[in-house]
Amino acid sequence: MKKSYTIFNRLSICLLLIVSGCTAKAVPSDIQRNETMEETKMNVKEEDKRTIYLAGGCFWGVEAFMKQLPGIYDTEVGYANGITEEPTYQQVCTGTTGHAETVKISYDQSKITAEEVLKGYFKIIDPTLENRQGNDFGAQYRTGIYYLNDDDKIIIDQVIEDQQTHYSKPIVTEVKPLENYYPAEEYHQDYLDKNPNGYCHIDLSKAGEFIEEEQLNRKNVDLASQIKAENYPIPSKEELLKTLTPIQFAVTQNNDTERPYTNEYADNFEEGIYVDIVSGEPLFSSADKFQSGCGWPSFTKPIIDEVITEQQDNSFNMNRTEVRSRAADIHLGHVFDDGPKDKGGLRYCINSASIRFIPKKDLKKEGYDYLNILFE
Repeated sequence: MKKSYTIFNRLSICLLLIVSGCTAKAVPSDIQRNETMEETKMNVKEEDKRTIYLAGGCFWGVEAFMKQLPGIYDTEVGYANGITEEPTYQQVCTGTTGHAETVKISYDQSKITAEEVLKGYFKIIDPTLENRQGNDFGAQYRTGIYYLNDDDKIIIDQVIEDQQTHYSKPIVTEVKPLENYYPAEEYHQDYLDKNPNGYCHIDLSKAGEFIEEEQLNRKNVDLASQIKAENYPIPSKEELLKTLTPIQFAVTQNNDTERPYTNEYADNFEEGIYVDIVSGEPLFSSADKFQSGCGWPSFTKPIIDEVITEQQDNSFNMNRTEVRSRAADIHLGHVFDDGPKDKGGLRYCINSASIRFIPKKDLKKEGYDYLNILFE
């Protein structure tokens, strides 16, 4: 086991660990990801790729925990924010390099948000300890969050503010831009996969608890295979003239816009889904609806990306991105980049006249029972 350097020479302990390792108290979680890391890596869209660097004591355990979380598609352990270039593990163990043992985490933000990654991180560290986690002492075992862009800093500060309410002592976790990072030696990568009985200072079963608490697995259910455009036939224009109200027809067929604030769903926050008023294709969930103050229903994302299309809209001398439904190709509204940062930063501003609300209690009756998973 990694010991305090007040007992043994630091370098000797590091060499001993390389040769022998130690028995872990922790065991991997029984919770299985709905999608393997490799599958997530293959399916992630370029615009949804995000990376953050987390230091939380011995990087073996932090990496093993993070690998269990749905939405994380790659991890690598290394040394971050120090003064020594290309440090070795033995050098880092001396405590003189300034580096922290760090895990580089790559994730799909459509399946796990930055906030959720950080909440998982705080699940396995004591952020009130300085230069120590578990049995490991030294500046290389400090807790730290190293970010690549300022948007992440806003989310980090909010998460730390929320976490502070759980502690009487101040949180001392270091928060800085990533200054430098060097991958650790190969034998450290995926260490606990290679050495199941190796040392781990955290309880890896907490990953399963966290996945259930945050309902992370529901985000990885393959809804795309269940929501198919061909299942939602499009009525003729003649039929639509009979079934749609004048404002619904004007908005969906002629790209009109309804009045703000007085429309049907701007202030509706009952649990349920919103479907295409013409075809019935499910588009948005109340789980992703938020109060934007704009006067129209606002969502952070569609139920799945495939159900909407986007195109440039230069009408009224403005440069906007129009949002249309996939199956019926009706005008829904526009998407803007001023949404909640911790939810991806998008605001889908949608006309109530383009959608129909189905309460959660009616999903089965209306044929959308499979979407109850959105609210579990």
